[in-house]
Amino acid sequence: MGDKVRVHVLLSGRVQGVAFRYYAEKWALSLGLTGWVKNLYDGRVEILAEGERENVEQFLERVKTGPPMAHVDGADVEWQGYTGEFSGFEIGAGW
Repeated sequence: MGDKVRVHVLLSGRVQGVAFRYYAEKWALSLGLTGWVKNLYDGRVEILAEGERENVEQFLERVKTGPPMAHVDGADVEWQGYTGEFSGFEIGAGW
């Protein structure tokens, strides 16, 4: 088993109304990650994800590109210590 990490991401651009949260959940689950994704009132998408470093890095690359209809202009990424507090990956309502 590899090094476990946690990442907090704020994505800006055309990231709402393009199924971004659905794709983020799908990608996270396929990589065995836990955490959540939600829309923010200011138009950004916020993600908190945990898992094996390699998988989190793959996930991060996917969300920086986004789903087909999205256009990610910016990604603020903050690496944090792994907590293991989540049991799955969920879509939050946001706002």
